[in-house]
Amino acid sequence: MTAKVASVGMYVPQRRMSNNELTELVDTSDKWIYSHTGIRNRHIADDSEATSDLAYHASVQALERASLEPDQIDLVLLATSTPDYPGLPSTASIVQDRIGAKKAGAMDIVAACTGFVYGLETARAFVTSGAARTVLVIGAEVYSGILNWKDRNTCVLFGDGAGAVIVKRSDEEAGQSEMLDSFLRSRGSGARTLLRPSGGSRTPVVPGETEIETTKLYMDGRRVYMFAVGAMTDVLDYLLERNNLTIDQIDHVVPHQANIRIIEAACKRGGFPLEKFFTNLEEYANTSAASIPIALNEMVETDRLKRGDMVITVGFGAGLTYGGNLIRW
Repeated sequence: MTAKVASVGMYVPQRRMSNNELTELVDTSDKWIYSHTGIRNRHIADDSEATSDLAYHASVQALERASLEPDQIDLVLLATSTPDYPGLPSTASIVQDRIGAKKAGAMDIVAACTGFVYGLETARAFVTSGAARTVLVIGAEVYSGILNWKDRNTCVLFGDGAGAVIVKRSDEEAGQSEMLDSFLRSRGSGARTLLRPSGGSRTPVVPGETEIETTKLYMDGRRVYMFAVGAMTDVLDYLLERNNLTIDQIDHVVPHQANIRIIEAACKRGGFPLEKFFTNLEEYANTSAASIPIALNEMVETDRLKRGDMVITVGFGAGLTYGGNLIRW
């Protein structure tokens, strides 16, 4: 029994914020941001939009493209680090109800920017074990709500968006579209490298005492950069070696869209051709768990990604988590 990706969908908020707009908030410039990150724009949710709203729109598109009714979904997996509510209820349950998936279970996956990669492998496990036939996997984020807009080291990097895929049991013959393998890892020793310091059970918010900045995203940029470059090469090397493949046999690498310099450095370290790596962070910036499905959707819509192509996704993020998926599209 095998699993395949049957369709993709995406949604980003209408508001488009350029680098030039950020110069009104922090001491930076379009030239500096673009040269250091590869980012020119990002999409920002308005005050009425929560993560579940973005996820809903992406999910509806994925369902329509797969010609599926909501009650055909057995499980909703939503990867996010910016849920509608802290801790509970799960944002996946909110989306499950809104799309009308009345026969589905639902749960959030919290692996930050690696969340979608973890979600794909979780979906594959459910489908290949026979526990589910059709799974909706979503990556959705509203990072604009957890950024310190006075911190130029972080606020220039992130955007909001959602992407979704349908993973279902494959009725095709072996050798056709199939999720082939995955690689999931965690390096919890670096947990404090990328986090929101206050607001959880470790450091609860104390009214009148907790500084609002400590509830926002904190990142040790240098340590994250070094981790991410190594993580990308580790994922690619592992998936290629375990499946007796070379990079020449891979049509596309779809990395988490964090920073163009990370991608370039990983290619240089691993000897991988940069032209195989799809990037769209110039338009969307870092949308965390949503970045890979948004990229997949854009590749499909522009006919860059076709059935039968060999694809590796690569994610890395807070946790510290990292991983990848090998897919025959």
